[in-house]
Amino acid sequence: MTAVPARSAATAPVKRAAAQPAKSDRARLSAADWERAALDLIAEQGLAAVAVEPLARRLSVTKGSFYWHFPSREALLKAALERWEKLDQETVFDQIEAIADARERLQQLFVRTSRELRSHVIYSQLLKAMDHDLVQPVIERVSTRRINYLLTGYRALGMSRRDALNRARLAYAAYVGILQLMLQQKTMRLNAEEYQVYVQHVADTLIPG
Repeated sequence: MTAVPARSAATAPVKRAAAQPAKSDRARLSAADWERAALDLIAEQGLAAVAVEPLARRLSVTKGSFYWHFPSREALLKAALERWEKLDQETVFDQIEAIADARERLQQLFVRTSRELRSHVIYSQLLKAMDHDLVQPVIERVSTRRINYLLTGYRALGMSRRDALNRARLAYAAYVGILQLMLQQKTMRLNAEEYQVYVQHVADTLIPG
């Protein structure tokens, strides 16, 4: 019987090394880069499109670079959604907290929210994936926070809690509705000027006084 040659000791380390990302990949990309790329892909193609290989191609790195930062696709999705949620808070709500006048604060909420096109597109895509275990709690937190912020603003204008809550729900429904019409159903086509006029009309209609 012919003996099977034993695998040389030098072979194993070579295979282990091949699974590791190139040192240049690790130095060039951070976990935040992967999170941003995942959000870009969600905006363009939806949640289901987020996968390791297309992201690696987009970033021009090996798959090993991904696994250096995240143990799985689910871990990346969780981190990316948390990043989007945090940016939503920082870029809109944190920016208007210093405005003392309650009506002006609500006005700026409508205006500044309308300018966050990328966030709108991501939100619209996430609404299509509400049955996903990671998406549902994020959308619920974001929606609750936004409605509560509107509720607080309307209460500061002197409305009763019931009226303020109903007005907050109406305002948020208007926001979700325009996203559905423009981004999902594509039945409402507005240019930039028309969209800003629409936003101002909604603000004038829903903010008392």
